[in-house]
Amino acid sequence: MLDLKYIREKGKSVEDGAAAKGVTIDIQKVIAADDAYRALLQEVQKLREERNSAAKRRDIKQGKQIKDELAGKEEALKKADELLQRLLRQIPNPSKPDVKVGKNDTENDVIRTYKEPTKFSFTPKDHLALGETLDIIDTERAAKVSGARFTYLKNEAVLLELALIQYAMATLVKEGFTPVIPPYLLKRETMQDLGYLENGGEEDMFYLEKDDMFLIGTAEHSIASMFKNETLSAADLPRRFVGFSPAFRREAGSYGKDTKGILRLHQFDKAEMVSFVKKGEDDREHEYLLSLEERFFQALGIPYQVVKMCTGDLGFPAARKYDIEAWMPGQQKYREVTSVSTVTDFQSRRLNTKYRLEGETEYVQILNGTAFAMGRTLIAIFENYQQKDGSVAIPDVLVPYTGFSKIEPKK
Repeated sequence: MLDLKYIREKGKSVEDGAAAKGVTIDIQKVIAADDAYRALLQEVQKLREERNSAAKRRDIKQGKQIKDELAGKEEALKKADELLQRLLRQIPNPSKPDVKVGKNDTENDVIRTYKEPTKFSFTPKDHLALGETLDIIDTERAAKVSGARFTYLKNEAVLLELALIQYAMATLVKEGFTPVIPPYLLKRETMQDLGYLENGGEEDMFYLEKDDMFLIGTAEHSIASMFKNETLSAADLPRRFVGFSPAFRREAGSYGKDTKGILRLHQFDKAEMVSFVKKGEDDREHEYLLSLEERFFQALGIPYQVVKMCTGDLGFPAARKYDIEAWMPGQQKYREVTSVSTVTDFQSRRLNTKYRLEGETEYVQILNGTAFAMGRTLIAIFENYQQKDGSVAIPDVLVPYTGFSKIEPKK
C-alpha cells in the first residue's frame, strides 16, 4: 500500500508505475474516494462533538436526533473507507528507478554469470532419469495417491535435502539470522496485507474455504507478517530471519509446462531469508541477500547467471528483484533456483509494522530471498554432478552433512 500523500503528489508517476507492471489504475478515482472519506469523517467528528455537548446539557431530544443522524453518517463513513481501502490495495508497488521497463521475462537482463555450463564426456541424463535409476525420486506413485506435480523423495535424496537445510541454517545463523519454523497457514487478512492476493495472485494459492485460510507459498509469507501491528526499536534493526517450511503452489497458468520430474511441484520445501531494515537501507540489504544466494551456489560449484527482472516480471509487491538461474544440463538451459526482492515499505504499511527512532515512528522496509528451494537445488546437483557410471557425486561442502560422497545406482 502506498502513502496517500505520495499518491496525491505523484499521481502520474504512480499510474505509470502500475502500467509498467501491466496494471491499470485511475488515480483520480482514488483521490475522489479519499476526498469523500475525509468529508464524511469531518461530519462524523462534528456530530460526535454535538452529541457530547447535548449530553452535557441533558438535552435528550436533540441528543436522539443527533444519534440517529450520526448512525447514518457512521455507516456511510464505513462504506467510504472500505471503498478507499479497496482502491488503494489495487495499486502495485512501483519499481525502483534502476529497474528496466519491460513487458515480461523476455526483457529481463543477465547481469553476470558464474562458471561455464558443465561439460560431459558422455550424454548427460535429466534429473528424473537419474532419480528413477538411483531410486531417489518417485513421481509415478505420488501421482497415483496425490495427482500430478507431486513426488516422493527417497533414500539419499532425502538426506541430501536435509544436508542443504543444515548447511543453509549453519551458514545463516553465523551471519546473525534467527532460524524459524513458521506457521504453514495464514488468515485471508494476513495474506491480503502481504499483497499476494491482488492481480490474480489468489489463483496460485491453495485455499481452505471452510477455515478461510491459505497455505503459504513460502516461509516469507509467515515471517514477513510476524510483526503485524507492532513497533520495533530502531536499535534492533536490521532483524534477519531464515525460515524453513514447505511451500504450496497451485501453479496456475502453467498447464503443460515442466510436467516431468520435480522442477514445478505443488508442494516443495524451501529455506527462505527475510530482513526488516530501516528506511533507506533496503538497497544495501538487497545486495547483501543476493551475495548470500551467490555464495551458496558458488559453494555448491553450480554454474549460474544472475538476472535482473524488468517491471513486467516483478510481481505486485516487489520494487526490485533478482533471480539466480542455475545451469541444468538435462534441459540444456538456465532455470530459476532463487529470487531476492525488496518490497520497500509496501507490505509494512499494510501490516502496520513500524520502528521507533528518537520518538518518531517510520515503516520498516522488508526484503525476502531464497536460500534454497530444495527441489530445484537437488535438480541442479543431480544433473551437474552426474557421473558416467550413472552415479551422482555430492558437492564437497555438503559431505560433512550427508555422511556420503556419492549416490550409487541400486543393484
